[in-house]
Amino acid sequence: MSKDRDRIIFRRDDGKWANKRNDADKASSVHDTQGDATNVAREMLRNQGGGELTIKGRDGQIRSKDTIAPGHDPFPPRDREH
Repeated sequence: MSKDRDRIIFRRDDGKWANKRNDADKASSVHDTQGDATNVAREMLRNQGGGELTIKGRDGQIRSKDTIAPGHDPFPPRDREH
């Protein structure tokens, strides 16, 4: 379930990558690379007490979802150690 503090990374029409909070109208930050946007979003989520980070690819499809600590992931990935 999506919460307001969760964040999404997506490519804008101008080719830049946006880091946007789910309850916001405008992006919190805009970056030249997807990696930069992802790093900033992870740090923001950590500072806000955790949440879900959704990353979309160039085609607009969801590439990955990750729970950033101290958020609680009810279905943690089995291929990673915590």
